[in-house]
Amino acid sequence: MTEFAPDPARGAAVYAADRAHVFHSWSAQKALKPLVIAGGQGSYVWDFDGNRYLDFSSQLVNTNIGHQHPRVVRAIAEQAAKLTTIAPQYANEARGQAAQRLIDLAPDGFSKVFFTNGGADANENAIRMARLHTGRDKVLSFYRSYHGNTGAAITSTGDPRRWPNEYATGHVHFFGPYLYRSSFWAATDAEECQRALEHLEQVIQFEGPATIAAILIESIVGTAGVLVPPRGYLAGVRALADKYGIVWIADEVMCGFGRAGSWFAFSQHGAVPDLITFAKGSNSGYVPIGGVIISDPIAATFDERVFPGGLTYSGHPLASASIVATIDAMRDEGIVENAARIGAQTLGPGLAELASRHPVIGEVRGLGVFWALDLVSNRETRAMLAPYGGASEAMATLAAQARAKGLLTFTNYNRLHVVPPCTISDAEAKEGLAILDEVLTSVDAFYQG
Repeated sequence: MTEFAPDPARGAAVYAADRAHVFHSWSAQKALKPLVIAGGQGSYVWDFDGNRYLDFSSQLVNTNIGHQHPRVVRAIAEQAAKLTTIAPQYANEARGQAAQRLIDLAPDGFSKVFFTNGGADANENAIRMARLHTGRDKVLSFYRSYHGNTGAAITSTGDPRRWPNEYATGHVHFFGPYLYRSSFWAATDAEECQRALEHLEQVIQFEGPATIAAILIESIVGTAGVLVPPRGYLAGVRALADKYGIVWIADEVMCGFGRAGSWFAFSQHGAVPDLITFAKGSNSGYVPIGGVIISDPIAATFDERVFPGGLTYSGHPLASASIVATIDAMRDEGIVENAARIGAQTLGPGLAELASRHPVIGEVRGLGVFWALDLVSNRETRAMLAPYGGASEAMATLAAQARAKGLLTFTNYNRLHVVPPCTISDAEAKEGLAILDEVLTSVDAFYQG
């Protein structure tokens, strides 16, 4: 672990500059008190006061390879010395290598990659491709979803961040499978899968199949709940897309690149989408990048037809080099396999054990290093510990106490997401679970069942 010397005065100066001049996202600005991070390595970050934090959030669920992985940092530095930037109309070595690495991971039938600056504009451009390829307009997506904060992406999003931002047109939402809070009165995974697919087909029929360009879904819903689809659901989506001539876009921005214990989350379900969107997981967010991995039939649409989209930083050399180094390091070091093993052997059993002792945990779900605790005030009624779209004293207590004990968490409404780096060790995972055990003991006081 890198040694770090506390420097509270510098930390105070960084904080003052932030509060004076930085406008934060998704926030009312006046009451903010951001934690000032000085550095990080592996599964940990630290502040200027000398406090070290185990990162059970992976920041925004993206530091899959951990903080400051030396191989990726070195690749960025070497690329900076060679060619820091070049306009996207020119070919550059790093972008070509990144595209090749991504195509090597994709299923057969994918040969092209369009690079973007992040996940939102990856989904934005995938929607554009689907609309132009099909000649249709509508996009179907889950109510429980998050796809980014640009025009079509935020309107495709289902969660409440969509509500003040709905300016794009042609978007329709539907309910995906979520057995614990089933919209379909299902009692088993099989029932939930069947009824969710029947619901989707009804939506397609009532919206008019000939008007629908794409079905956009996260292969595993991320921020909206870590909802792993039941066996057969994604294959069913594929079948419906084929039946009605609709493009299936798999959003792998959060769930891809080891997070679910595989390179792509959809690959565990025996179904192949038409477009694959990716971003922060592909290089742990070290440099902003995203993109669309394009199936051959859709790519061929633009062989003679101009694709009306582009970005100044498409395939930026520094970002592309970081993807190459990340994928190579993840392969060489067995990082994807580590994520799968940690989930099966340590995190999954450890979280289940916590649920057996803390009544506030209504459900544990997930795989790999992608888990959520659905927190409730009553297990029988499944009353949420915070309202949909809102906060609560209980959830605020959980986050504050975890941070005070040296654990960074990712919370969303009534859920605690356990999403450490794919590189986390068994010892680090157990350290985080032990802290959660202490914190949940306090949160159990809010249980009313």
